[in-house]
Amino acid sequence: MAADHPAQRPGSRPADRLAPAARPLVAALSAAFPDLGGTVTDAVEARRILAAGTGPQRPPKPSRSVGSVVDRAIAGPVGAPELPVRVYLPDPETFPGPRPTVVFFHGGGYTLCGLDSHDATARGLCARAGAAVVSVAYRLAPEHRFPAAADDAYAALCWSAREISSLGGDPDALVTAGDSSGGGLATVAALTARDRGGPAVALQVLIYPVLDAGQDTASYRENAEGCFLTAAHMRWFWRQYLGPDGDGAHPHASPLGAELTGLPPAHLVTAGCDPLRDEGFAYAHRLRAAGVPVTHGHHPEMFHGFLGFPGLLDEAETAVAAVAEAIASTVKGRKNSGEGGGAAG
Repeated sequence: MAADHPAQRPGSRPADRLAPAARPLVAALSAAFPDLGGTVTDAVEARRILAAGTGPQRPPKPSRSVGSVVDRAIAGPVGAPELPVRVYLPDPETFPGPRPTVVFFHGGGYTLCGLDSHDATARGLCARAGAAVVSVAYRLAPEHRFPAAADDAYAALCWSAREISSLGGDPDALVTAGDSSGGGLATVAALTARDRGGPAVALQVLIYPVLDAGQDTASYRENAEGCFLTAAHMRWFWRQYLGPDGDGAHPHASPLGAELTGLPPAHLVTAGCDPLRDEGFAYAHRLRAAGVPVTHGHHPEMFHGFLGFPGLLDEAETAVAAVAEAIASTVKGRKNSGEGGGAAG
């Protein structure tokens, strides 16, 4: 079981605490990433830089095949535009069903990224967990500020629940999942479902999630810079998402402060060299205190975003395998076939 308060080596620099294999990746990612809140303050310019940049080579696609991938548009919240989604179905011969259905929300600080940037992650979850994956292109800030993304997340969850039979899904194995800001949306979707009487969520998968607009933890200070995601980046993201008048204390912006009783079980992934580390630990602690079952894979020498590199980092392989196992296990009596487990507690 992961400790509630991870210890760091006194006086150590964040970059020195990274695993040796992670250091060149962090350097390449940092070099390709816009200087958010510094020389780059406009979201459109930040997206242009990311689209034009060359980051580190992504690992190969998973060896297990994906059966089909289809882009479509679904109903958004009342009065809002349709939502683009990308639906991944597993190989029907390998995973005939019934299968989990994962509603996946990409990271990017509520401001950047989309279906293409997280295509490999969604494909990997589909192939490894044998799950239908609905990857959601929610509205981005600052053009669409809070609560637009949260409203979109719940609309996508409701659509996925309505369509679960056509996706080959087990109605008792509906999962919300996401990384970074998408992890925040995954738990907000689960909160909203609890408060509005459905749909029933079997599991929330939260990969180094954004959970607290307060940004006032030891990990924000210890990992303020030097490990790809910086505290300055997060300040800029929150300004884009909330704007000058947004309520950062609202539980759909900062679910760490929400009432957590009655939420579905959670599987969390955290990284030691990440400003968001402590809010992930705090959320796991609060969930357990509310009687919610939690598994927690903590990776002390990893950085924010490491899970995207399972072909290059052993820790990422371990984390992805544990996530896939948690998702696969939402189908009663089913375990993932032959994949190694992760560090869960």
